[in-house]
Amino acid sequence: MEAVVKNLERTTELLAVSQTEMVQRWDKQTLDRAFQWTGYCEHVYTRFRANPNVRDVLEKQLQVTNERLRTTFQGYTDITFSDLSRCRHLLLVGLLNNAAVPSSVIQLLFDTSCSRNVGDTSKESLGHCTELIEVKSACKVLSAIYLKRSTSFPGPDADVIGTTLMEILDILLSPATGGSKVGLAEKLLDNILQTCGENENFSGVVAAALLSRKNNKTATTMASEGVSLDFILDWLQQHHSVLQHMCSTLPIGLLMNLYQQSVRFRVTYRDMLKQWGSQLEYDMGEGEWVQMYTTNGVSFKTLSDHYRSLLGACPSMKEDVESELTELKVADGDFDVRGLSVWGDLLSELNKV
Repeated sequence: MEAVVKNLERTTELLAVSQTEMVQRWDKQTLDRAFQWTGYCEHVYTRFRANPNVRDVLEKQLQVTNERLRTTFQGYTDITFSDLSRCRHLLLVGLLNNAAVPSSVIQLLFDTSCSRNVGDTSKESLGHCTELIEVKSACKVLSAIYLKRSTSFPGPDADVIGTTLMEILDILLSPATGGSKVGLAEKLLDNILQTCGENENFSGVVAAALLSRKNNKTATTMASEGVSLDFILDWLQQHHSVLQHMCSTLPIGLLMNLYQQSVRFRVTYRDMLKQWGSQLEYDMGEGEWVQMYTTNGVSFKTLSDHYRSLLGACPSMKEDVESELTELKVADGDFDVRGLSVWGDLLSELNKV
């Protein structure tokens, strides 16, 4: 029993340390041991929760340890005996709420790259966190990384969050992990959007998720990639304002990467460009195309820049894009006079040397 009490004390200290800058020195071995010890405490809880004598001893030890740690770590939250039943979850949330945790450790937490034999459900083969993930927890930890790390895109933290988001979606949508949970995946994205808001950083994270497999084409990722990619694109279609904000605020070069990678995004993106163009009205006084009745569109110059980048990034599709613009111009009357058709003026702008 003395050994159990001592191990409990050390694990409680470990949970406190996981929320400090000391984690900057953590590596894979440290992380593995941390989850082993927190898993040990969950076992202790299961074994002794119905034993009043042992439970009393452990609760007294927790009281002593909590009192000491309160004086050592500012903002320390006491660990109760019932908390031992979810020790690994407390460690996970503590790490992901801690901005000092290295990005390499964040990636290890959700590492699902290890091969797994049929029927193997060991945590080592799935990454430490996959068995702990539920929609509420996933939303909480992703929002925590997002808010704590002041994410900007492009950047390594946005890449980590986007990759993590895609890993979670793979878990929720894969039949190999208990069957597709589309409703839970939708709730996850809805909750993250509600927490983070429709801003440039959130758009960057979604883009990072869509691009997370670009340079990692393993058999496993290729099998799950289509499901998760299609799910995100379906979700964006249902949240049109998010899609529009994403297309209007992300760097055009990044949009071109998405365009080249995903056939479905090509259709979605070109539909967005056509919507922007249809919102423009010609101002006779100013002698240019402007947004008259909406604030969520783009200028004629920005629209031109998007099309110009599109033609430059995908020369093989140049004829297709130009044909589409010509059809739109013809539908407007096929006039070559400036100001009568935004599509005709756009073609003229794109044909300038």
